[in-house]
Amino acid sequence: MKAKVEKNMIFGTHPVLEALEAGKEFEKLFVQSNARGNVLRDIRTRAGELGYPVQEVPVQKLDRFTRKNHQGVVAFLSLIEYRSLDNIIDDTYAAGKVPLILVLDRVTDVRNFGAIARNADAMGVNAIVIPAKGGAQINSDALKSSAGALNHVPVCREKYLDKTIEYLKNSGIKVVGCTEKGDGFIQSVDYTEPVAIIMGSEENGISDKYLKMCDSKAKIPMLGNVGSLNVSVACGMILYEVVRQRH
Repeated sequence: MKAKVEKNMIFGTHPVLEALEAGKEFEKLFVQSNARGNVLRDIRTRAGELGYPVQEVPVQKLDRFTRKNHQGVVAFLSLIEYRSLDNIIDDTYAAGKVPLILVLDRVTDVRNFGAIARNADAMGVNAIVIPAKGGAQINSDALKSSAGALNHVPVCREKYLDKTIEYLKNSGIKVVGCTEKGDGFIQSVDYTEPVAIIMGSEENGISDKYLKMCDSKAKIPMLGNVGSLNVSVACGMILYEVVRQRH
């Protein structure tokens, strides 16, 4: 099976190191787990200094990206410019607006992510927060699924979501987990104040660690036999409730 080639993909030790040194923004960086050498060591070191997570993977995964000589390293350059969350919150408050932040915990499907971004743009979300590891790759499929929304909605990539949630709370923003474990329905929560909504993966929902940090937990009313909704659909429903209350 022929490997799909992404336009933002680079491979080989020297091209990847040169991109790091040039200050290019990286989406993902994969290094062969058992590969060693001075240049690979420099790549790992420089990526760590810049805050880019290095994913150590078997050579078979790299071979799926490209059949060419990747020399144990494949990287994807970012198609968007990541933004600073604290700057966005400061600017939102300074403009006299009520912050609305969307936090995604382990949403890995790129098309779901794109659809969520489309919802976020339509519903006036100030920023989407994603983890540095364990989130969807923002590639051409994600951009296409977002219908261009990813060119407009700020995306913030954070190394530690727990610290980010704590920062949001300290910034006067209520944190609401959208989960089937909620105490009440989504319409029972007050969204007219500054709020951050956490959406979890379809497989496992929101991590218990983050659920414990939520100020409120709300569930979507389910009247049929299916126990869950696609995460992008659920996201659109709770964001609509925010808009309904605020307007």
